[in-house]
Amino acid sequence: MDCLSEAPAGSVILLHAVAHNPTGMDFTHEEWQEVQKLLQERHLIPLLDCAYQGYASGDLDRDAYALRLFYQSGMEFFVAQSFAKNFGLYGERAGMCHFVTKSADLAARALSQLKLIIRPMYSSPPIHGGLIVKTILENPAYEKEWRDELTAISGRIGEMRILLSDGLSAKGTPGTWGHIKKQIGMFSFTGLTVAQSERMINKHHVYMLKNGRISMAGLNKHNIQYVIDAMDECVRNA
Repeated sequence: MDCLSEAPAGSVILLHAVAHNPTGMDFTHEEWQEVQKLLQERHLIPLLDCAYQGYASGDLDRDAYALRLFYQSGMEFFVAQSFAKNFGLYGERAGMCHFVTKSADLAARALSQLKLIIRPMYSSPPIHGGLIVKTILENPAYEKEWRDELTAISGRIGEMRILLSDGLSAKGTPGTWGHIKKQIGMFSFTGLTVAQSERMINKHHVYMLKNGRISMAGLNKHNIQYVIDAMDECVRNA
């Protein structure tokens, strides 16, 4: 909040809308309200990165809380929305940029600037991913199936968090591991050091970032114990 208080008026402030990557720690509703109020008072421009909607709570509407809060406030703001993760379209990189303005004139001016940026970058976006998303969202049966699958995926990731955290605690692995259960979304900051993370990669072939971030979506009932054992060994020996 101190950083936001010191930002010059008109600054664009990048915020993860939900399922923060890499920490897995989101603002509470009350904290979001404080952030929104401060941004509005300081005349700052929010840019909400919405790449993991549905992967926090399993509920698309609940995961849209921050977006609706800023919309209801009457502020002008951007949303960078990706469907690569929640539609499984990594190779297509489907998504869009939303800009909420106070007038049609401002919207037209913003669009003209976006076109100037887009033209030399990619000119015409790939069509296939967008058509897949459109087909699903326009068909009630497909959309329900998609929502149900998101709920199931989110729930499974949550179960893996519990198994990993409880497994490390049961094994007596040095350190505290309750934070893994408190985090949400696809990723977790495990707390492993650079040396421990490198040992995970080089000795156990468990691939993760050297800052300790691991993909919770890559865990399943068949490999969870291997990862627990590997983390225990690395914490004790690196």
